[in-house]
Amino acid sequence: MTAASATVLITHPTGLHARPAVKLTKLAKTFEAAIRLRPDGQETWIDAKSIVKVMGLKLRTGSRLELAAEGSDAPDAVAQLRALVERNFDEDV
Repeated sequence: MTAASATVLITHPTGLHARPAVKLTKLAKTFEAAIRLRPDGQETWIDAKSIVKVMGLKLRTGSRLELAAEGSDAPDAVAQLRALVERNFDEDV
């Protein structure tokens, strides 16, 4: 099984709030890979395809987010999710 991971910095001025969380989960759902997230340094992973769990992270600006995926499209999933976060979720900020 193919696996990929990355750590990204949340730079959006309001953090990972509702709109960015929706964008992240919608993108995650386009991949077959199992995708997990966790704040850097925490032990518990959450399902990136669950809007409730992603919003529950309540990540603020400056937080580091670990991404991990397993499946045939895992590298692409991690690359695209990382790019979305680095583009501030495609919002004008």
